[in-house]
Amino acid sequence: MAAAFPTPASDVGARIMDWADALAVHTEQPGMLTRTYLTEAHHGAAAQLTAWMQDAGMTVRRDAAGNVIGRYEGLEPGAPALLTGSHFDTVRDAGRYDGNLGVILPIACVAEWHRQGKRFPFAIEVVGFAEEEGVRFKATLLGSRAIAGTFDTNVLDNVDESGRTMRDAMRAAGFDAAALPAAARARDSVLAFVEVHIEQGPVLLNEGLPLGVVTAISGATRFIVELEGLAGHAGTVPMELRRDAAMAGAEIGLYIERRCGGTPGLVGTVGQFNVPNGAANVVPGRAVLSIDIRAGEDAVRQSAVDDVLAEIERIGARRNVRVQMRKTHEAGSVPCAPWLQRQWAAAIERQGQPVRHLPSGAGHDAMAVAAIADVAMLFVRCGNGGISHHPTETMTAEDAAIAARVFSDFVEHFVPAP
Repeated sequence: MAAAFPTPASDVGARIMDWADALAVHTEQPGMLTRTYLTEAHHGAAAQLTAWMQDAGMTVRRDAAGNVIGRYEGLEPGAPALLTGSHFDTVRDAGRYDGNLGVILPIACVAEWHRQGKRFPFAIEVVGFAEEEGVRFKATLLGSRAIAGTFDTNVLDNVDESGRTMRDAMRAAGFDAAALPAAARARDSVLAFVEVHIEQGPVLLNEGLPLGVVTAISGATRFIVELEGLAGHAGTVPMELRRDAAMAGAEIGLYIERRCGGTPGLVGTVGQFNVPNGAANVVPGRAVLSIDIRAGEDAVRQSAVDDVLAEIERIGARRNVRVQMRKTHEAGSVPCAPWLQRQWAAAIERQGQPVRHLPSGAGHDAMAVAAIADVAMLFVRCGNGGISHHPTETMTAEDAAIAARVFSDFVEHFVPAP
């Protein structure tokens, strides 16, 4: 089979980077990239993706959730499809590669196959998922859940900052929430789902590697912990008599750091730490903190969660601080299918690159699609310390070209599961 890209690799990488820049023009806030669900900027990006897909020889449609779906037909019309894609919504003041790379890179590959007149025994569908981040309506993975048939219709009553419901926003955009069940894909119509995504972390960068094969998407447990001690004068309350809520919170944070350190794939974070109505000369009587614990294996995560919760109770009792805990999120880990991981690894090796396996600590659309198909992911190195969800998020055209070649090799050698 002919190589996917007879043109110089730099041309492919440059095209992908140019498209990322062009997509970033569609933003709600001049001077920064913000593109949330069903805004004018969101529709503009959808129109641009549609145009690129059509130019690449795909038929394009938008489903009831607003997903942009381009289909590159196989040798036999109506054949099951290998699905790929990612999301084209963003966080506020975002980078331009998170999510977007996983949509535009496959389009670039399909465009080259179309130029060559190449078709496969299966169809290829590139999906621009309409909403993954959950910024506008505080509900995540909407597009991928619609395709998986797991869309929670309760979130249709969620409101944005202006008080508008998701249902009303969909209606105004021409989408009928009642038609969402029709967006679900039948299992036998999907061979697998693969997602290309920047790593959003520093592992590949630090190891000098352009690509990585994802082993699992980490599960996560999150809590809000409220600590109530007793406020007092900073100068008159002896140290041994204090019921300092902030110091209890600090001790909890340090325990989480110790407990989650040293276990591969396990991470724990106190991302928010507030002392309501605190003052420089007052012993804090109240503190509120968030806890986020993640791991690629659910048993590892749950063991850490159990230990952390037990330690929080001990710290509260020893410091005479009342503890209230509220779980705000729990999602199990999603393993990437070994048979797909092997095919990713083989494609990487055929392109002369070393193979590195690593978990994903962030959530992705693949988590939702796993309800109807085996999934796998290819990570692409990002620069600037691995920072993501930030305007300084970056990657190189060279890495984009390598990833495109590996993706093309993967598809050209793809063998469906028996």
